Amino acid sequence: MKRNIIKIDEDKCNGCGLCVSACHEGAIELIHGKAKLMRDDYCDGLGNCLPVCPTNAITIEEREAAEFDEEAVKMHMENKQPKTLACGCPGTQSKAIERRPEIKTVAESTEATSQLRQWPVQIKLVPVNAPYFENANLLIAADCTAYAHANFHSFMKNKITIIGCPKLDEGDYSDKLTAIIKNNNIKSVTVIRMEVPCCGGIVNATTEALHNSGKMIPWQVVTIGTDGTVIEG
Repeated sequence: MKRNIIKIDEDKCNGCGLCVSACHEGAIELIHGKAKLMRDDYCDGLGNCLPVCPTNAITIEEREAAEFDEEAVKMHMENKQPKTLACGCPGTQSKAIERRPEIKTVAESTEATSQLRQWPVQIKLVPVNAPYFENANLLIAADCTAYAHANFHSFMKNKITIIGCPKLDEGDYSDKLTAIIKNNNIKSVTVIRMEVPCCGGIVNATTEALHNSGKMIPWQVVTIGTDGTVIEG
């Protein structure tokens, strides 16, 4: 049958995940950092997802599609949470991680403690409206920095950490970072990059995001050498 149904332009999608939250039928999921319509019969065609999309990647089109199946949607939503926890995309499993000070014995004092405070961490996967961004000190890191610097978690302490590779990831991060900074009360921004030229992309995206957000936020750049030392910052 011909009916109205959503259409997602993957080229425009920045993977923010807002449409996933807005869809009450669970018809949309993030797959490899892009929003996907999972089944035609899950979409009612009313377009609750349209107004939340920051890049206008979603439109309504009239085409041949399976009829909206309310019973199938009901069963899908009842089973969605367990399936998400078991095997869903990390972008749909947004959560904060509490870190409490621990008293260690002498024997335990040499053990490292993770400073990660949220999940997911990939820039392409984090929801822009995740509650852990509110009043956060934001750490934006190039992937390789965590492998180069021996004590990278010292940078992560008391910060929300998001990572990416400006050379290998498709597109840039400026739109996603703009949405995060604009829609949340970010207290400070720290960018950690490698000394290699391609890492300049993550600094440029952050600079553009800060400018586009219209906010005056303290920020700094830390540069890590390929030998793991801090060169600047």
